Amino acid sequence: MNEYDSSRMRDLLGDSHGFVRTDNPDEADVLLLNTCSIREKAQEKVFSELGRWHKLKKSRPDVVIGVGGCVASQEGEGILKRAPYVDLVFGPQTLHRLPQMLNDLSGDGERKRISQVDVSFPEIEKFDFLPEPRIEGHKAFVSIMEGCSKYCTFCVVPYTRGEEVSRPFDDVIAEVAQIARQGVREVTLLGQNVNGYYGSFHDGSICNFAALLRAVAAVPGIGRIRYTTSHPLEFNDDLIAAHAELPQLAAHVHLPVQSGSDRILAAMKRNHEISVYRDTITRLKAAKPGIELSSDFIIGFPGESEQDFQDTMDLVDFVGFDHSYSFIYSKRPGTPAAELPDDTPEALKKQRLNILQTQIARNTGRKTEAMLGSVQRVLVDRPSTRFPGWLIGIAENTRWIHFPGDAALIGRFADVQVTGVESINALSAGAPLWVESEAEAQIGMAVLPGRIPLWHEAR
Repeated sequence: MNEYDSSRMRDLLGDSHGFVRTDNPDEADVLLLNTCSIREKAQEKVFSELGRWHKLKKSRPDVVIGVGGCVASQEGEGILKRAPYVDLVFGPQTLHRLPQMLNDLSGDGERKRISQVDVSFPEIEKFDFLPEPRIEGHKAFVSIMEGCSKYCTFCVVPYTRGEEVSRPFDDVIAEVAQIARQGVREVTLLGQNVNGYYGSFHDGSICNFAALLRAVAAVPGIGRIRYTTSHPLEFNDDLIAAHAELPQLAAHVHLPVQSGSDRILAAMKRNHEISVYRDTITRLKAAKPGIELSSDFIIGFPGESEQDFQDTMDLVDFVGFDHSYSFIYSKRPGTPAAELPDDTPEALKKQRLNILQTQIARNTGRKTEAMLGSVQRVLVDRPSTRFPGWLIGIAENTRWIHFPGDAALIGRFADVQVTGVESINALSAGAPLWVESEAEAQIGMAVLPGRIPLWHEAR
């Protein structure tokens, strides 16, 4: 979501002020820090970076410094109190006002500017003011909703992005069609609770997430659809049926569970029992054989017992997750869980996290090896930097596969056959696949190893 917001800020400033992006802060006229407060100490990292930027501003007083995103929403005026040299503070829902905020700055190097702060929640307004996206490449994100109304006890999203608000159906489809005309072939639909989408049709009736997926799949040029992040409560029969019906839907679902313990889920206010999650996975696998699952886990949530952790490991064994985003619990300021007593030793939390990640890495290795002999449909993404004359394609299960081919294939789908899997000695380093091309790819028969990231979703 932050990556999407950052790209839209670039579009905004390019259209309204003619700015171009630079990766060198010394060259910049405007420095923007788009922040995330999902982890503890995020604020300190923000102020640490601002301290480095302050040195630039001392030498070039006209440089504008802005802080956006969730930390900006959470801290608001507090950012100016700690870092009075900051010029702009804006939340995720007000990034569309960034050009006006720049215009409203008064003064220059000799006269102090009047800093601008806007961290309000104007619902879905921002999408009415954002310019048409300019996409370079064949993959793109499309935000279909904002905020979350679940109020899990560990999560800051409802406080930094507001309540759930879905974009109108016509607006989403228009954006997908527009980027498809620019050459996008894989679209990832975004939302803090993406499968809780309920957008309005032009006649005022309501479209659910599964119906939106069917409409996106019908857009000419769109060959693959992903979405993130889901919640088990909205993973209904209609969505499961869409996975069975739509070949464009990638055979991979990221469905965060956080814990395998009913007791911990209740403390997290996830509002479902683990039996619901298990049943959802069972029905999804039956509807879409071969589908792969990944998830989020919080280890060491306040009060987590050894039995709670074992319940999580039992779920890992039951589902066979392909990869995960797993972390030790960290307090999010202002959330209910931050006030819970936590007497689990940090060393024990780290030990449990290592056990979980090791087991999921074993799953990843087995699933990678099981690809031997299979034909994988990949979206040809870019040239390989390791092997001249080779390309990298992204499979539905998020593996990155190297294979020989002409750069003209980039942005197209191709079928490649996995002809060998190298022995996996260090899972965290990645498992190479060997491939040769066939079918529509038509790129020869040379075989060399390629690199596969093991626990990173292709986003």
